[in-house]
Amino acid sequence: MVLDPYNQTDHPDCKSRPDIGLSGITELDPGYITGPLSSVWKEWIKWCIEFGIEANAIIAVPYDWRLSPSMLEERDLYFHKLKLTFETAYKLRGGPSLVFAHSLGNHVFRYFLEWLKLEIAPKHYNQWLDQHIHAYFAVGAPLLGAIETIEATLSGFTFGLPISEGTARSMFNSFGSALWMLPFSKYCRTDNKYWKHFYGGRHVGKQTYKCDEQEFQSNFSGWPTKIINIEIPSAKAFDAYPSFSEIPESNLSSMECGLPTQLSFSAREISDGTFFKAIEDYDPDSKRLLHLLQKSYLGDPVLNPLTPWDRPPIKNVFCIYGSDSKTKVGYYFAPSGKPYPDNWIITDVIYEFEGSLMSRSGTLVEGKIGPISGDETVPYLSLSLCKNWLGPKVNITRAPQSEHDGSDVQIKLNVEHHHEEDIVPKMTRLPRVKYITYYEDSESLPGKRTAIWELDKANHRNIVRSPVLMRELWLEMWHDIHPDAKLEFVTKAKRGPLRDEDCYWDYGKARCAWPDYCEYRYVFGDVHLGQSCRLRYTTAEVLSHYL
Repeated sequence: MVLDPYNQTDHPDCKSRPDIGLSGITELDPGYITGPLSSVWKEWIKWCIEFGIEANAIIAVPYDWRLSPSMLEERDLYFHKLKLTFETAYKLRGGPSLVFAHSLGNHVFRYFLEWLKLEIAPKHYNQWLDQHIHAYFAVGAPLLGAIETIEATLSGFTFGLPISEGTARSMFNSFGSALWMLPFSKYCRTDNKYWKHFYGGRHVGKQTYKCDEQEFQSNFSGWPTKIINIEIPSAKAFDAYPSFSEIPESNLSSMECGLPTQLSFSAREISDGTFFKAIEDYDPDSKRLLHLLQKSYLGDPVLNPLTPWDRPPIKNVFCIYGSDSKTKVGYYFAPSGKPYPDNWIITDVIYEFEGSLMSRSGTLVEGKIGPISGDETVPYLSLSLCKNWLGPKVNITRAPQSEHDGSDVQIKLNVEHHHEEDIVPKMTRLPRVKYITYYEDSESLPGKRTAIWELDKANHRNIVRSPVLMRELWLEMWHDIHPDAKLEFVTKAKRGPLRDEDCYWDYGKARCAWPDYCEYRYVFGDVHLGQSCRLRYTTAEVLSHYL
């Protein structure tokens, strides 16, 4: 799977390409070790087919996740083919598509939207989107990057596979996509994105990287803490480090000739290359990563992906993510004394959890903590950036994730929301109850709707298999395509069973739970009471309550 780190070509003895069709997203080949890791969109596809969507109406667009965004188009014509896929689906079905993306897939879709601006006439861009895309569901989107990218780049991340961390590191750093999810500052942007449109493809001037004043008023680029704290063995020569303008004063003041020096780096200093420049004399991967960063990210003519998102100009946008889990937000590294690729070791990890920052050893860390924590993989700050897409008045609903009769649903209408501030609902939480919190806005942008769903304790990698998410996605899809739907968003007043599998036997009351929805109906082959509990009405009748 290793690629040439400079030109992204295949290993001379082995050519790998992504699978195509539904098989490419349903399930990986499950071995003895990778069995639990193998299921991807399998459950989601089963739900869609069970509720009546034809299998050939579900179109999978897998991509080679090893490649940088520009190389996806250059080698595979990926974005060109994706545009044709939308246009073909429109002609076949007579209507726009619903887009679902998970994790890095959201960055791929964002790049496609920017690429599309340069591919079609500007005045037809919004018209094309309205015609071909009805709704975009962004699931687990690392909108400001992901911290674990640093771990994979510096020490290796195996994802549970039976390989060493060093092997995982050298493989990961050969991929053009290695830097695609680097953490970056929400206060810094790149100008001149559309030079190709106006100058016929001739590069005019260098793209400028500008940061707001808030970037320099904060020590952490808006993140909870410094992301990398790394101990450098000793200063061989001062030219081993970047210029004075590239290293913060706090780092310079701590340098001592000949002694180990600990340097700290914020999200901006990671994404603009300052960090890799600082360690290039101590790490053979740094030069390659700096080359890749400049060529495929900072200098990309379509989009610098390491800049904050704006709301996509799509009619309906749903941003969905897990929250309230212990999530990494920073690392301490030191030289291991071993040769590359095992030359760095993680000496400590900083987590966000339950309103505080703590190290792996349990000591509290100073910093700016958010209202809740992330989804075990992506910090809350990165996941929740899409709250900025909401307008000044937001409706907030908090409800239990499990089936409920509506008695414990909390609703607040027209909550004021200031663009640069996180909107935090003042709502109660019962212990041991997992909630889903909806932030909904259908008035700020005429003809467009924006919704954020926060699912308590939903894990980043498993969220696409979550039955709660399946239910909510299906209700929203069914509501949006139904001609008789009257509400702007699906009602949250109650959540009853939708499928026979949701019915179960209540041993305390010696009957099927949810008697308004479920009844005891034995079918030959049932082996326990729960299997004989089935929906009282047809699914269509149950779904009619959500219009």
